[in-house]
Amino acid sequence: MKAKDSKTIVFITGAFVHNSGWDQWKAYFEAQGYRVLAPAWPAKDAPVETLRKRQPDPAIAALRLTQVVDHYAQIIRELPEKPILIGHSMGGLMTQLLVQKDLAAAGIAIHSVPPQGVMTFKFSFLKATWGPLGLFTSASKSFLMSFKQWQYAFTNGMPEAEQLATYKQSVIPESKRISRDTLTSTAKIDFKKPHAPLLIMAGSEDHIMPASLNRSNFKKYAQNNGSVTEFKEFAGRNHYVIGQSSWKENADYILDWVKRH
Repeated sequence: MKAKDSKTIVFITGAFVHNSGWDQWKAYFEAQGYRVLAPAWPAKDAPVETLRKRQPDPAIAALRLTQVVDHYAQIIRELPEKPILIGHSMGGLMTQLLVQKDLAAAGIAIHSVPPQGVMTFKFSFLKATWGPLGLFTSASKSFLMSFKQWQYAFTNGMPEAEQLATYKQSVIPESKRISRDTLTSTAKIDFKKPHAPLLIMAGSEDHIMPASLNRSNFKKYAQNNGSVTEFKEFAGRNHYVIGQSSWKENADYILDWVKRH
């Protein structure tokens, strides 16, 4: 199946944020004739306020990357056709893992967490990931990003009032184990293996997943195995790209890319 033949889209949410962040995107692609799903992660199928009141949440704290990938894989296998996968951040990594499992007609990884072995020592990356990884803290308690961390890692460059509003409407507790799993073979990609069309997108202002890191991720993929792998960087995008006022420009680009492939 070619990407342009699939009329199903599955959005894959990233870490730290609620799946309702896809609402505008869901409406946009539904208006284009697609069937669209934006499922919550396991243990996170509840409103933002409910999830925040549960902090610390042992069910979320126990989540592992394999468990969440398998959750999406099961949803995909129950669909009548291979879907187009669109994932953000940790969802971008999971998109790459699911494409590798041959479960997608195409994959779009937006400001993706890198697979195992793709690293950067850029200061903004190290600063923004230090809290979520919590390497010297217990993984038995879930992690809730502070407003200050949200400002730096996700919404840098936005007005403070907008940063605060998005913090209240989006941020939920997260598993430290999942962040740590990205450093292990659980997050391994076979970059030589042929795959469905894959687009890796980046933003010039992203602190936590810098454009240079996403470009390094892209360059790892074999360019001579018959697979379509492309990279696109947008100016002015921070990590909150799917909720920025410019989100539709990104969605338009994805729609055009899917139609071309």
